[in-house]
Amino acid sequence: FFNKIKDQFDPLMIESKKAATVVLMLRSPEEEILAKACEAIYKFALKGEENKATLLELGAVEPLTKLLTHEDKIVRRNATMIFGILASNNDVKKLLRELDVMNSVIAQLAPEEEVVIHEFASLCLANMSAEYTSKVQIFEHGGLEPLIRLLSSPDPDVKKNSMECIYNLVQDFQCRTTLQELNAIPPILELLKSEYPVIQLLALKTLGVITNDKESRTMLRDNQGLDHLIKILETKELNDLHIEALAVIANCLEDMDTMVQIQQTGGLKKLLSFAENSTIPDIQKNAAKAITKAAYDPENRKLFHEQEVEKCLVALLGSENDGTKIAASQAISAMCENSGSKDFFNNQGIPQLIQLLKSDNEEVREAAALALANLTTCNPANANAAAEADGIDPLINVLSSKRDGAIANAATVLTNMAMQEPLRLNIQNHDIMHAIISPLRSANTVVQSKAALAVAATACDVEARTELRNSGGLEPLVELLRSKNDEVRKHASWAVMVCAGDELTANELCRLGALDILEEVNLSGTRRNKFSEAAYNKLLNNNLSLKYSQTGYLSSSNIINDGFYDYGRINPGTKLLPLKELCLQEPSDLRAVLLINSKSDVKNSYHFSAGFGSPIEDKSEPASGRNTVVSKSATKEKGWRKGRGKKEEEKVKEEEEVMVVPKFVGEGSSDKEWCPPSDPDFSMYVYEVTKSILPITNIKEQIEVLAKYVAEKMGGKITKEKIPDFSWELHISELKFQLKSNVIPIGHVKKGIFYHRALLFKALADRIGIGCSLVRGEYGRAWNEVMLQNESRKGVIGGLPAPEVYVVDLMFHPGGLMKLRSREADLYRFL
Repeated sequence: FFNKIKDQFDPLMIESKKAATVVLMLRSPEEEILAKACEAIYKFALKGEENKATLLELGAVEPLTKLLTHEDKIVRRNATMIFGILASNNDVKKLLRELDVMNSVIAQLAPEEEVVIHEFASLCLANMSAEYTSKVQIFEHGGLEPLIRLLSSPDPDVKKNSMECIYNLVQDFQCRTTLQELNAIPPILELLKSEYPVIQLLALKTLGVITNDKESRTMLRDNQGLDHLIKILETKELNDLHIEALAVIANCLEDMDTMVQIQQTGGLKKLLSFAENSTIPDIQKNAAKAITKAAYDPENRKLFHEQEVEKCLVALLGSENDGTKIAASQAISAMCENSGSKDFFNNQGIPQLIQLLKSDNEEVREAAALALANLTTCNPANANAAAEADGIDPLINVLSSKRDGAIANAATVLTNMAMQEPLRLNIQNHDIMHAIISPLRSANTVVQSKAALAVAATACDVEARTELRNSGGLEPLVELLRSKNDEVRKHASWAVMVCAGDELTANELCRLGALDILEEVNLSGTRRNKFSEAAYNKLLNNNLSLKYSQTGYLSSSNIINDGFYDYGRINPGTKLLPLKELCLQEPSDLRAVLLINSKSDVKNSYHFSAGFGSPIEDKSEPASGRNTVVSKSATKEKGWRKGRGKKEEEKVKEEEEVMVVPKFVGEGSSDKEWCPPSDPDFSMYVYEVTKSILPITNIKEQIEVLAKYVAEKMGGKITKEKIPDFSWELHISELKFQLKSNVIPIGHVKKGIFYHRALLFKALADRIGIGCSLVRGEYGRAWNEVMLQNESRKGVIGGLPAPEVYVVDLMFHPGGLMKLRSREADLYRFL
């Protein structure tokens, strides 16, 4: 059969309808017929993808694979040529993998084979290596070594195919490691001199991949590879290779030794000049990227700074190409770690970056904002420069960007600027509190974190907090306290702590649940942080009733105002009922709730000149024992003693009547008509101590007189032995019955023991500016602590020692002061 058709067969005239016949010829035992059949199939396959698919359908691939190892050289050569062409078809590739012919193809790369076999065998491998499974097979069958050897082939097609296959293989880390062991860098570098651009390009792309590994970078440096790369950059005719050459240089510059070498040989200056003067955007972009990668190393940054890389980067910011602007901004961000670079960009760089914030390209805005964030961090001069460049308005506009990175970076810059009070006021005037709300509601945790930090930096005064509150910014801020992200939770807590600086905002935060959330967070061993604890305490300082019930402690800066009530101890997590609800309850066996309220109701004619409602800003403990900010009552009383006129006194009274409106924990606007029980006796106490004790100039004497006054109002001096006979409990029960309530105004209590007296002392001391704390103990004990300087040190030259803490005796020896750690004080507090 084969003899019959072979003389009629013309390989040049094969068509689809004859292809089946030719495929049959592949089964012939005669070498001449096999050679002719292979030649015909090769030429048929060259005509296009459709013919390759036809050969696959006709079953030509499997018999052809057997011919790869045929004894006849021509048959073997022709079969190899066919596979070089067929392997570009995906279905053929898949079948070849299944037939496991990789070993046979790699065998054709042997040195003794003809160049044409090398060409098509390497072409087959190049086509196959585009897929991961084939890469593995080529590597496992030892294909890398003969491919590297063929890089030195005299035939450019062999070089090109081998280089392309190697490029595909080295995408895998294991192949890159083996490539180093086979010393492939020198022959690859040699290809950079090729007259064929495609070979040079493949060599550069391969170097760009393998130089991601430090060992390959070292080998490149040791083989003078940087010289080759710089020469390419200097040759204008090779501008189609400049981008890839820059990519390799970018990798190499990550190593300090390489950086030093390129700097010493003048290559670094050439590189920067090349980047600055190039007119090709992609080249400028990649040059900036090279600088960025290298600048992550501190020593590299130092060398870059010495070479004045900043001038190059500022020039690149002015490019018309967005990609170049982005890359230059990113390079500036990386160089910011160098203090000298940071200072350079103060006058040159920051104004240009501010302009980029106005770009229509979101990526440009993001990159510029990142550079500004890094430039202004821990650098007040740069923050000021950003403001002077009219940066506040565009930064606030970026807060509404579609890119999370841009928003986060802009918030960071504004935070850095807000560290300076003049800039903070300027930022507030640009409606920052309204603009920051959207970032607070972001789903991105980085944006949430930076936005909360911006609130903490800018909400430092009442006006800003009021604007944030009125804009609805507190609600999303409170929600961030629930975040599972540590940074978000920390920064949100910080912001809440700042916002809790005034009572109205603090109350609104509590209404929104901030106190409850923070309490829950602080009970967790993993979620709490110092800021969550500080925020919780700050909020408690504006809810002193809750604070005292939970912690059993009020400091000298915690000023008791009207509406304060002592419910007794409650455990963390337990809700404290609002005063109104407690007042409306029927009397019970529960502990009496003690109320402080000096404001008279409409039926009461008591209107005294004492100032009600002292400020309750959270301040540090005073060293002198007296509150560092004297209460308004103290200030006003002193003013009257200096001869303040009647009109001014009436004005003060009017101001005080506004101030005395009680604040109640958990109360809302619907409770305006309800008022707490009046306490004319306590109002009288305030009037009397203001008139008689406030004028005393000696703080120690003030404390002693006030202690005696309190004891007198609460049943007088009591010996320890007489306490069981004091019958204060019966007295309290009678008051509950008379008032039909568990809430008892403190002035009604005429028989009081430790905790009644300590509360009254604190409430009155706060009204006249005596700094004292209130501490709850066990079994009905409570006491006041005051701080006093040692009298014996008066007149001594030199710094005064720290004041000493004393416990005030209100029971056994009213007016007595006992050193805190003394046996006497311990007996008073605990026994």
